[in-house]
Amino acid sequence: MAMFVHLTSAADAPRIRRSGIRAESHGQGGARGVYCFPVLPSHTLTHQWLRELARTGSRGGLVAVHFRLDDLQEVLVGHYRDRARNGRTTVTAAEAVRRVLTLEDPRGWEVFVPRAVRPREVHRIRTAPQVAGWRHLPDAHGTRPCTCFGCRVRGGYGARRLRRRLPHPLDGPPPPPRVLLARLAAAGTPGDAAVLREILHWFGMRRRGPLPRLAHLAAHPDPGVREDLVWAVAHWTTPGVPDLLDALAGDPDPDVREAVEAVRDPG
Repeated sequence: MAMFVHLTSAADAPRIRRSGIRAESHGQGGARGVYCFPVLPSHTLTHQWLRELARTGSRGGLVAVHFRLDDLQEVLVGHYRDRARNGRTTVTAAEAVRRVLTLEDPRGWEVFVPRAVRPREVHRIRTAPQVAGWRHLPDAHGTRPCTCFGCRVRGGYGARRLRRRLPHPLDGPPPPPRVLLARLAAAGTPGDAAVLREILHWFGMRRRGPLPRLAHLAAHPDPGVREDLVWAVAHWTTPGVPDLLDALAGDPDPDVREAVEAVRDPG
């Protein structure tokens, strides 16, 4: 029988001993199941996911749950990057172990069991080494971190200090609102479109903003400014945003109208 390890919060250990591992995660095609990794001769590779999972928080640290599966049990195996494109392969548990064992670099690979793990399949639960594994992604250590809007982890440990130390030319950190409002006032009326679009770009990274100071841009003669206004305020929690979007939904420019539709129906 194939042996796998599942890393989870130490607080879940008593429940796992009684009832097994719940099928709480979502895998390829929306299936519910359990993420795990084969138990390899290398202790470090076996527990490679530990530091990355610890970043998301755990109650009382993480433990390693070792369990056995029938060799013919169907599982999904692949690299974590394959999740987005449904690129993982359905194989037997024994074949998944064989594939991972023959990889030159198995870091970042994972196995997904499309069901819960039964209590009788649990072999043992042991304390996991809390410093094993990589963080963010394999080989991240020694690589300059990217602070763009797509890569950074909002609210992550040290995220604000990192953005201040390595500011991204396009994604900030943004200037303070008072600085942006001063630039807005200096731009005049109706104002240079390029300057106003840059101001809106920075305001779009905030959760709230001075909507009354920006609302007049809905009548700016440049449709690009009006479109950027939509994207800037779309996710603000500031009162008045829905009314402003209602007004821009009837804009004469089709790009502005499409932007309003996109932020209201992101699916």
